[in-house]
Amino acid sequence: MRIERITDLERTELRDFKSLTDVALRRVSEPAGGLYLAESTKVIERALAAGHRPRSFLLIEQWLPDVERLLADYDFDDVPVFVGPAELLKQLTGFDMHRGAIASMHRPPLADVTELLAGARRVVVLEDIVDHTNVGAIFRSVAGLGADAVLITPRCADPLYRRSVRVSMGTVLQVPWTRLPEWPEGAELLRAAGFHIAALALADDAVELDAFAASAPHKVAVLLGSEGDGLTTAAMENSDTVVTIPMMHGVDSLNVAAASAVALYTLRVR
Repeated sequence: MRIERITDLERTELRDFKSLTDVALRRVSEPAGGLYLAESTKVIERALAAGHRPRSFLLIEQWLPDVERLLADYDFDDVPVFVGPAELLKQLTGFDMHRGAIASMHRPPLADVTELLAGARRVVVLEDIVDHTNVGAIFRSVAGLGADAVLITPRCADPLYRRSVRVSMGTVLQVPWTRLPEWPEGAELLRAAGFHIAALALADDAVELDAFAASAPHKVAVLLGSEGDGLTTAAMENSDTVVTIPMMHGVDSLNVAAASAVALYTLRVR
């Protein structure tokens, strides 16, 4: 390990960790050679297990033994491990590093949609979901309930933003995902791979989730819409079935992350 103790916050090597707001990260996360941040040793462990390459590490001094054990099986002699006291690192990042360690990771290239869908039976499609917490929670449901992949539309929040990664407990690093083109091209790709598109929404002609699951198609793509407006007209027009979760006590719907968990459990491959 190349351990470097921090005394100067103006070092250019620390730029990955400076003022880690989502707004700042948007400028560097998408281009080729961009980064994402893995926060906590658990998330870092999942990132490394997924084969992602670190750019550098930042950690509070007392977490060094844990990170040394974590990196013992990897050859990262050329990757700096920056170590410093909590207060100094707070000045650098702009927040308290309660989880003790952050890794700046090289962003892997996005998978091809057709390749991602090959062999899959249950996938989730996120249309324009902009809340990073919801995106992370949905990925955790996908991982825990056994869906095969996630596809996100061009305006959907980035699953590799720090908050999404943290909320997902690092499962965004183990669930295959990629971006889907706009409708109708996105729907055409799903159907070409044999998927029935089930839009989770409120509609007069909607089928209740239990009834749909009782005779579910072999391959199902669960389509989830944005937090405020739900699915767009284009998404609804390009879906095969509208599915709804029956509710009680005058409640019309669940939060999109909760709805994803209910739908995935009900539609799980038996």
